[in-house]
Amino acid sequence: MNIASSYDLSTKPEPDYPGDEYYYNYNPEPDQGYTYELLLCLACKKATLREWFEHDLMDPEDIKLETLYPSQGVKLFYLPSSIQKAYEAALKARAIDANAYAILLGRMLEVVCEDREVKGKNLYDKLKVLADNGEIPNNLVGVAHGLRMLRNIGVHEPLKGLSSDEIPILDDLSRAILEYLYIAPNLAMKAEASFERLKKKKAEIKDKE
Repeated sequence: MNIASSYDLSTKPEPDYPGDEYYYNYNPEPDQGYTYELLLCLACKKATLREWFEHDLMDPEDIKLETLYPSQGVKLFYLPSSIQKAYEAALKARAIDANAYAILLGRMLEVVCEDREVKGKNLYDKLKVLADNGEIPNNLVGVAHGLRMLRNIGVHEPLKGLSSDEIPILDDLSRAILEYLYIAPNLAMKAEASFERLKKKKAEIKDKE
């Protein structure tokens, strides 16, 4: 990508007194602030806006770049590390190419099946096993199969493949599967733990009365 434009926003404290340039220039506070870059992709001719924060005392490895535009999709939590890694890899391709995004989401589903230790000759069979085991509802198999079919279009027909119009569909399909298998159960456990703490706290208050 080419850097089309760059802007630095300083967050260094201003001098105590107007015109006190000596104080400002020799303030022991480190130079710090945000940098914004507008990038132009030479392949798709689309723009990307990113930002990062840094100061003089920061280790370069601690600087974290964040893409502000285009949207990177919805980040999910409570995922096993291998699935989180596969999902984040797919998100990186989301803004670049819908076909690549679909292919990597298909790979993520394969990792989900590995995590669940299910066997099958193809992804559809593995997802069917998950449904037969009661881990996902049968209608979600159809959702996952739809994701698989979209992925195959991107693999076998790259010139007639997916476009940005299909990206929201891919988002919804993958999110439905991950939320059902991992996020909802963890949120339920969290809610139950909070409820148990509340009951314990009320019981302690009652004992003191």
